[in-house]
Amino acid sequence: MDKKEMEKQIIENYQNDEKMMILIYAQWCINNGIDPVALYGEAYPDQVKNQIITEVMELTVPANESEAIPDQTVLNVLEIFGNHDLAFAVQEQIEKREK
Repeated sequence: MDKKEMEKQIIENYQNDEKMMILIYAQWCINNGIDPVALYGEAYPDQVKNQIITEVMELTVPANESEAIPDQTVLNVLEIFGNHDLAFAVQEQIEKREK
């Protein structure tokens, strides 16, 4: 594998991992009765519509068909990808739910 192919593979792997992170986030939202697109918009109000979240929404399932996703898992995944503002918004939703 030459350098160009390796770089391409690294980029593709990152993009796939990013989609998985968004899927985890979106499914967690659905499982908790939260609109993933709206919450994303609250966390990143200056961003234009995120195409990946739109694509990933088609992969989500109703909450009653989903495995539970622990709060800490979604927070950890968001932090790994540097989505600190979104992790903060998720944390606020967790705190609201606990009250």
